[in-house]
Amino acid sequence: MISNHYTQAGVDIGAADTLKKDIARLARVTLRPEVLAGPGLFGGMFELKGFTQPVLVSSMDGVGTKLKLAVTLDRLDTVGIDIVNHSVNDILTCGATPLFFLDYIAMGHLKPEAVREIVKGLSSACQDVSCTLIGGETAEMPGLYAGSDFDLVGCIIGAVEKSEIINGQTITPGDIILGLPSSGLHTNGYSLVRRVLGEGIEDLGKYHPELGMTLGEALLIPHRSYLKELKSLLTLVKGMAHITGGGFPGNVPRVLPENTAARFDAKAWEIPPLFRLIESRGGIARDEMYRVFNMGIGIALIAAPDDAYRLKERLPEAMIIGEIVRLQGSDRVVFD
Repeated sequence: MISNHYTQAGVDIGAADTLKKDIARLARVTLRPEVLAGPGLFGGMFELKGFTQPVLVSSMDGVGTKLKLAVTLDRLDTVGIDIVNHSVNDILTCGATPLFFLDYIAMGHLKPEAVREIVKGLSSACQDVSCTLIGGETAEMPGLYAGSDFDLVGCIIGAVEKSEIINGQTITPGDIILGLPSSGLHTNGYSLVRRVLGEGIEDLGKYHPELGMTLGEALLIPHRSYLKELKSLLTLVKGMAHITGGGFPGNVPRVLPENTAARFDAKAWEIPPLFRLIESRGGIARDEMYRVFNMGIGIALIAAPDDAYRLKERLPEAMIIGEIVRLQGSDRVVFD
């Protein structure tokens, strides 16, 4: 009787229980020997091995309004990849290797197939970087989320040897900044993009020759992970900035010591067509574009000159995009 009343109130306990079993099955492919308890118990358990002086590194974030475009296009598998790769990159900037990941999916009314698609993306992205999808929460909250709207949040835990932490403290003027290309907008700036380019099915389904695909396809390209490329090269890196919300000015100063600034050569890389489309359609000033978007650079690496050239030899896509200088004035990020 209680279950019937709860169902009438908008929460289907039976459907949720079935879905949780499906999620546990999808997550099982990511399990590692260190996992003592995965999805199912009240808490996940992970036995930390292989470290002498381990330091745990954590991060939590959400996909944001990119979710609305995914709902409109009925493409929910990519957003799970987005949140995992975003989180992996965040802790990578500290030198950490991912250990396990937890997700939070909230909907007004649970749509089992939609949740399965999201978890498939989460699972495949975790498997790709040897990270365990150890647990999470699926919440049904009628009245809080309207229609097909939902939220997706992720929490990642990684580890790094204490002696190998990357924190930017050794960065000095004269160090070189390298950039690795983004795969697109990644997971930020979508509120502005939706206002400028539209978010209806006709807008998203329009083919753009300069993009080589429809607008919707370009906007849903998953956030790129840089772990595999950089993991073996971290000893050459003094600092890293993941270019996400806030763009260059909002992220690069987070790893800079006091009295230093980052000077970028705006001509060092070609801004991808998608960003130029947003800029021209919205009449957006270039400095605002750099404050909102990654502008084609997903992660910035800071290294001593000799190490920077070693990195460039090992990373075919890496571009020298700037240098560290002494701070003059108040701007920590300057574009020439």
